[in-house]
Amino acid sequence: MKAYQLARVDKEYEMHLQAWLNHAVTATKEQGNKHVPIYKSFKDFYDYEKELKKIEQPKQSILTPHQRKMAKLAAMVNKERG
Repeated sequence: MKAYQLARVDKEYEMHLQAWLNHAVTATKEQGNKHVPIYKSFKDFYDYEKELKKIEQPKQSILTPHQRKMAKLAAMVNKERG
């Protein structure tokens, strides 16, 4: 029953996201006395190729000094436990 409820929440999330996107895509801005669409083309709204490139060539994450320190600390703790 819990899996069904979780799946239902996911479906509701997707429905609300779709409604939000429908609203966003119809957004306009004022230019002089008229309202013009913010997005001139679908690619302005969502760049499919750009998103694919992000997945195919992920950037190396650069750790901050704090993150590096915490990673070393976690490694020491894991080493002691193992």
